[in-house]
Amino acid sequence: MRKDVEFKSKGTTCRAWLNTPKKGKGPFPIVVMAGGWCYVREIVMPHYSKFFEEAGLATLIFDYRGFGVSDGELRQHVDPDMQVEDYKNAISFVETLPEVDPQRIGIWGISMSGGYVLIIGATDPRVKCIVSTIPCVDGYWNMVRAHGTEGFRRLQEVILNDRRERFRTGKSGYIPMTALDHHKTVCTWPYKDTNKIFLEIQQKEAPLHEHRNTIESVECLESYTVFPFASRILSTPTLMIVAEGDDLTPWDIAIDAFREVRSPEKKLFIIPKTSHMALYASKSKLQIAAEVATGWFADHLIKPY
Repeated sequence: MRKDVEFKSKGTTCRAWLNTPKKGKGPFPIVVMAGGWCYVREIVMPHYSKFFEEAGLATLIFDYRGFGVSDGELRQHVDPDMQVEDYKNAISFVETLPEVDPQRIGIWGISMSGGYVLIIGATDPRVKCIVSTIPCVDGYWNMVRAHGTEGFRRLQEVILNDRRERFRTGKSGYIPMTALDHHKTVCTWPYKDTNKIFLEIQQKEAPLHEHRNTIESVECLESYTVFPFASRILSTPTLMIVAEGDDLTPWDIAIDAFREVRSPEKKLFIIPKTSHMALYASKSKLQIAAEVATGWFADHLIKPY
């Protein structure tokens, strides 16, 4: 059953869906879920949530401040620290719900939020289980790899010019999230397949998705890394799912972050012969990732209890 709920994060209202299993009686274990770069709650997460609900897990799927149905004056601004804070406030919110067992809280993330959950799991003891899916774990090196030498130079020039303009006028500039002509149009993620798939999802399922972000968001991204945090995950069960050959959030860098996790209960699952965007566009690939994640949550949030 789906219910519209809301909570405050640093004084700003974030809105969410609370989904509870059709079978069984609460209080239920819960998985807190939020999306990646410029996601709204309709993007891909409801498909994963269905697998979790069928296994007996409640889910909370929320929009970050400044996105979708949530409040926030600077729209389409991705600040990793702010979005991690929203995750933690979502955890504080679900602790108060009668439908939820506050001792059985898991977190799930994909792409950008796949990195966030490693930071949250390392710093919030309320988290009892982590699933990190095709994560972005180091923003600077991700941008270097994504744009290449000349593209990265152009991106840095845009960021610097925007910083000067923000100082002068106080107004944030925007660039596209992706662009088909990314060799000419500076965008955040220069991938044609990402452009195609996200715009298809926007048309079919997520009309509130805006395919742009503040330029400052990219500057924030380049200061973002999970590496100081991954080694602080000492005992929390942690699953990382990566796609073989993923060059959008490079799978080799993600695996480097996985190696830093020190929990004895950790697992790396590699989906062979796939890509980052296949976990959005391919039902069979999505099912693989969802079933593996469901099994991990069930093993650590349901079976021991």
